[in-house]
Amino acid sequence: MNDYYLLGRSGLRVSRLALGTMNFGTAGFHAAYGRTEAEAEPVFRGYLEAGGNFVDTADFYTAGESERILGRLIASAGVRDKIVLTSKFTNSIDPADPNASGNGRKHVIRALDATLRRLGTDYLDLYLLHTWDRITPVEEVVRTFDDLVRAGKIRYAGLSDVPAWYAARAQSLAEAHSGTPLISLQLPYSLIARGIEPEFVPMAQSLGLGLTAWSPIGGGLLTGKYRRTGDGVAGEGRLGAPGGHQRPIGEQEWRVIDALEGVAAELGRSMAQVAINWVATQPGVGSAIIGASSSEQLAGNMAALDFEIPSDARRRLDEASAAPLTGPYTMFTPEYQSWIVSPGLGIGDKPAGYAPPVWNGAAQPVT
Repeated sequence: MNDYYLLGRSGLRVSRLALGTMNFGTAGFHAAYGRTEAEAEPVFRGYLEAGGNFVDTADFYTAGESERILGRLIASAGVRDKIVLTSKFTNSIDPADPNASGNGRKHVIRALDATLRRLGTDYLDLYLLHTWDRITPVEEVVRTFDDLVRAGKIRYAGLSDVPAWYAARAQSLAEAHSGTPLISLQLPYSLIARGIEPEFVPMAQSLGLGLTAWSPIGGGLLTGKYRRTGDGVAGEGRLGAPGGHQRPIGEQEWRVIDALEGVAAELGRSMAQVAINWVATQPGVGSAIIGASSSEQLAGNMAALDFEIPSDARRRLDEASAAPLTGPYTMFTPEYQSWIVSPGLGIGDKPAGYAPPVWNGAAQPVT
């Protein structure tokens, strides 16, 4: 993997596939599918050897073990300055303390200091707000990010799992006050979760936020290792574990799985590789976050960009996975827009770069 993209409107170069380390460690919420340090090391080293440089963790992952393990692995490999190290804050680290969670300045600064200690470093390349807490004023978050960059504790800032309006307001505030711009927006995105497309993708492209997509294989559902049961899903992974992460799977999701299985067979690739490739090559996506429980699984995932999905195959995947638009997005289609401007006038979108481009019926954009 030798291709690197600039993340958002920045000079930071990142791999098109990022390594997610949510399963590094065996404690806390993610313990059921966690890996020991000995098991995580070949995954980490395999990622580096394949040319990856974008590593993602969070203080909440395996109750801090992910950061501790990752810090030791980075030190052992001697690659701290070569990788783009990302962590996140928001979730509670002490249920008895009301200020030990959320996105307020007090918690953010304390969370970052603790993260730096666990990782054994004095700075993060990218620090993300993990989840919107619905309480903290966005102005406070933006100013705190700016202060942390000026203090040299973080190089860049970004957001994860927030409403589109929140991300737009945060970026607009940073721009208006010449503060630290946000360069990344981390969101769930896959063939079975395309809800970000109507609002988040054009917003991110317009405001200079590089999208990093988590769960590109739909929590494992798009790997082909699960099958239907009468009341859910069964298989070898955590989605099929009795009493575990089972959830109802809808008919459309099974249609996506069937289409994905067919395309993968035609291309001689695994379903996971095709699913990751589809996400990583979608408009606005700077990087797709992949995880692995073994070096073999990592190698398969890392090969996801070694091929192209033919246009006909992509069309079938798009059609099977398309989610119906709701208002007001139904008003922004080429068909509806033709009511606003006559197709004969040949008026096109400007500036270029919006995806998909809409030329209101003109064969070519007007320049």
